[in-house]
Amino acid sequence: MKLWNKILLGLFVASQLKAVQAAPSELDGVAVIVNTGVVLQSDIETSLKTIRANAKDNQQTLPDDVTLRAQVIEKLIVDTIQQQEADRIGVRVDDNRLNKAIEDIAKNNKQTLEELNSSLTKEGLNYVQFREQVRKEIAASEARNALVRRRINILPAEVDNLADILAKETNATVQYKVGHIQLRVNEDNDKVTVEAQANKIVNELNAGADFQTMAYTYSKGPKALQGGDWGWMRKEEMPTIFADQIKLQGKGSIIGPFRSGVGFHILKIEDIKGLETVAVTEVKARHILIKPTVILSDEGVKRELLEITRKIEAGEATFGEMAQQYSQDPGSAAQKGELGYQTSDIYVPEFKHQVDSLRIGEISEPFKTVHGWHILEVMDRREVDRTDSALKNKAYRIIFNRKFNEEASAWLQEIRASAFVEIVKDDQDDN
Repeated sequence: MKLWNKILLGLFVASQLKAVQAAPSELDGVAVIVNTGVVLQSDIETSLKTIRANAKDNQQTLPDDVTLRAQVIEKLIVDTIQQQEADRIGVRVDDNRLNKAIEDIAKNNKQTLEELNSSLTKEGLNYVQFREQVRKEIAASEARNALVRRRINILPAEVDNLADILAKETNATVQYKVGHIQLRVNEDNDKVTVEAQANKIVNELNAGADFQTMAYTYSKGPKALQGGDWGWMRKEEMPTIFADQIKLQGKGSIIGPFRSGVGFHILKIEDIKGLETVAVTEVKARHILIKPTVILSDEGVKRELLEITRKIEAGEATFGEMAQQYSQDPGSAAQKGELGYQTSDIYVPEFKHQVDSLRIGEISEPFKTVHGWHILEVMDRREVDRTDSALKNKAYRIIFNRKFNEEASAWLQEIRASAFVEIVKDDQDDN
């Protein structure tokens, strides 16, 4: 998730801007073997000097040298394992994403890129090495995000329960201007006939009919002569049958028909006070996914996707035909590659970047995610009022973040426990 990127980059920048370059001729020895990689003695010494410099500036108390060194070594081991996981699943951070991340770092520090570069130089840091370290941090973060997300299972009931709690808190201050149409069921008209009439009225309202006119014409409710207007009310002031149906739907929503003891009811939310509306951009996209194999290399996949793009742009085939024939995403391939209208934040970062940046009708260059290689076309964009689902989205995010943090911690412990780690003894260990 984005949260992890921000945390990692924030910690990295906070430390690296204070780092003092170690003398490689004295310290560049292998301190720890981690699977097929290593942690250098210079990495440890630079981190120690960084932490001590930052602690001095912030007037923080540090543990004794032995404890501090052990903590630094452990962090570098875990960082190395995460970067190896990123390499294993093929996470790649291109220069465009890296440049954007460094621009964000400079902005957060209230610096231009030139000022950031100057700050690094004054601290004895190499800008090229700084860029590559940021690249590694982003890749490690994306690997963790992708692998931890697979472990998270959120039940709809969990979301509904938390959304109900949040709704009760929100509804304490929200006011609704409500219109009402009531159709009675009695001895003179049977339930089926009245329900059919109610559905007909709802269809006409959704087609643009005026609610007040329909209320004057059809309603048998207590506010019929006011065009069904109940005025402004909080949920606690409404009739229970109204309050039970209103669940933070947006302005203009038609609710019903729903049944009570006296007949059928139709509500309209004419206006809302005290509720922040939520509008989101949904993107309709389609893609073709091809996965590298032992036989088909990354370069081979790219060439294949470029040839598919050429055929589409030359009019030799349609995107949908190519997706059905070649895409290895079975769910979307059956739909001619189409993913439907979605908000871009549901996609992995590399895919999201393409969805957000492509023009309508434009086909991307081949790009890689943890799932394989893709080409993608944005078909349409639309603005959607999501006020009615805002609390459910908020509840989902809260639950996801809780579970993500729990699972991320467990995942880190698992990959650390399964890694081969050997501390290489030297004079430092005798201190």
